[in-house]
Amino acid sequence: MKPCVDSIEFLNAVSVEQMRKSDKYTIDNFTESKVLMYRAAEGVYSSFDWKNKNIAIVCGSGNNGGDGYALAGILAENGYACHIYRVSERFSDDGLYYYNEALKKGVGTSVFDGSTEFSGYDVIVDCILGTGFKGEPKDKVKKAIEMINNSTAYVISVDINSGLDGDDGSAVLAVKSDLTVSIGFYKKGLFLGQAPDLIGRLINVDIGIVLCQ
Repeated sequence: MKPCVDSIEFLNAVSVEQMRKSDKYTIDNFTESKVLMYRAAEGVYSSFDWKNKNIAIVCGSGNNGGDGYALAGILAENGYACHIYRVSERFSDDGLYYYNEALKKGVGTSVFDGSTEFSGYDVIVDCILGTGFKGEPKDKVKKAIEMINNSTAYVISVDINSGLDGDDGSAVLAVKSDLTVSIGFYKKGLFLGQAPDLIGRLINVDIGIVLCQ
């Protein structure tokens, strides 16, 4: 196991509840949620060299999926082809907005049905489950995580590896990433439990969230 727990980043990491309160406070008082989502996507986009890569973005039903839809639009704007795989038919409000924006920019999309193959992709972006998830992934979500882990692609998890507990780093099944791009602030679970064995490289991007104590 990598010696992450004693790092200065962990000392500044926040709980899932603190992150939730800080996000809400920022949205209520300073920055609308669509802007924060777009900044998150910009942060992920700036964290990797997408040139000459065949890219899949696997999205869930919540705002983590919305980050993926916004990223797809940014990639399209910059001339990088990508394809969206939706693990759920549901969208958050902001997620639906950026999904429609991605469609307008020509991004292809498919519903993940369990038989989807990721073998042809150089990069898979994991935007399935967010920091608030606890427990065991089920059904299509479970299958998507398993297929990502069985692929040979470079895997980027957005905010947290899907299936990983954001507070204690526990996981029944979680995405194994080459790069995890934390959004706003590091979460404690990114350093604890199984996280060090699941995360290859960990960085954080500041999107202007005001931290609440």
